[in-house]
Amino acid sequence: MIRLSLADIAQAVGGRLHRAEGSEIVSAGVEFDSRKIEPGGLFVAVPGERVDGHDFATQAVADGAAGVLAARKVDAPAVLVAPVPAADRSGALALAGDVDGSGAAVLAGLAKLARHVVDRLPRLTVVGVTGSSGKTSTKDLIAQLLEPMGPTVAPPGSFNNELGHPWTVLRADESTRHLVLELSARGVGHIANLCAAAPPRIGAVLNVGHAHLGEFGSQEAVAQAKGELVEALPADGVAVLNADDPLVAAMAGRTRARVVFVGEHPDAQVRAEGIEVDDQARPTFTLVTEQGEAAVTLPLFGEHHVANALTAAAVALELGATVEQVAKRLSSVRRVSARRMEVSETPSGVTIVNDAYNANPESVRAALKTLAAMTRGRPARAWAVLGPMAELGELDAEAHDEIGRLAVRLNIDRLVVVGEQARVMHQAASLEGSWGEESVLVPDIDAAVALLRAELRAGDVVLTKASNSAGLWRVAEVLLTEDSAGWRTP
Repeated sequence: MIRLSLADIAQAVGGRLHRAEGSEIVSAGVEFDSRKIEPGGLFVAVPGERVDGHDFATQAVADGAAGVLAARKVDAPAVLVAPVPAADRSGALALAGDVDGSGAAVLAGLAKLARHVVDRLPRLTVVGVTGSSGKTSTKDLIAQLLEPMGPTVAPPGSFNNELGHPWTVLRADESTRHLVLELSARGVGHIANLCAAAPPRIGAVLNVGHAHLGEFGSQEAVAQAKGELVEALPADGVAVLNADDPLVAAMAGRTRARVVFVGEHPDAQVRAEGIEVDDQARPTFTLVTEQGEAAVTLPLFGEHHVANALTAAAVALELGATVEQVAKRLSSVRRVSARRMEVSETPSGVTIVNDAYNANPESVRAALKTLAAMTRGRPARAWAVLGPMAELGELDAEAHDEIGRLAVRLNIDRLVVVGEQARVMHQAASLEGSWGEESVLVPDIDAAVALLRAELRAGDVVLTKASNSAGLWRVAEVLLTEDSAGWRTP
């Protein structure tokens, strides 16, 4: 973060000083977890459903914080933000347990502070990424491609909402050249608000799927929200759009910026040709651009990463990389964020594919196809351990039904459906084709682990996938950490 006095911060957020002279200097980053505060940092007192950050303000300053960003008086040097009208506390600024609106006020102040810092960094290029799925993986790819071209800041994991977004922005300082941001939305207007806090010059929209459909109501509403990113771009900006998704491609008419299409579509300026996957589902392809072409071998698992790589390539090319540099960097990227196609092997020779960070119909289909590719033509058995996909609204039953049937059509050997919410998935698989006992419904994670302990053998490949709230990643972690001596081997 750039050096700012508490007086500077008060002016930036439209707040007032409390128990502070104003000369106190914030020289480190902002933190909303008091346990992570660094000397010279700014503690952000966010009220939550279980704890209220205001209660930890005094300790945060005792631990080295230069001051606190707060919504009400605390026993510490602070900047008190202005209240947010009750009518504006819903939607993007809504926080669980935020009875008095103090959380909305702190988030609004944090966004203003982020914008103040961005405006003070004229050499900074802000890159925004959104989409129904693949945001985090693509953000990680973009950051890895840009880092050799100058200091790059990107959020850890999925810090993509009204708290994580400005937290990431405030990691940038005078040395930062690229700020890569992931933008999420739970409703129309949310992405526009995030863009106001850190106006992007390059914006990439990956896809419009069924994630959060229960909140949006339709894919058209999802597209409306995702397109707010390209609407926020300046006339000299660049919109990177997926030519293979009609709802994304149509966003070209919603932006002043120059449009670059990516995908397998023959009209895409950055496209993939000759896509193949090896026996571990790692894709290779020819990267074709208007500047030339080059071979790429992605060290990531799943053909769906090709689309993510094309978006990252387009961004890097726009910022000055050559085709050869992009291809070389893509061929040496690594998985950064946890629980996203995280492939490991147990001591007994079982391969675990932990993709359990989150799930929607599109991402589950991609994961199942990857699992099938990893076991095709081999004696290994494919196990899909799947839980419920959340927030699908009226499409909930239909979506789970389709996934259950797809598991059969892809010749997945065993389907373990976890939880009553996902029962339709098990029923659909049982009714599809000639399946008998290949699909089983278990009540919880412990039951799933017990079944796997009893039946896994060396060479098997196990995929875990569900909405994050289901906690299905624990299946993968238990299998990887516990003694596997009891498992059967060939």
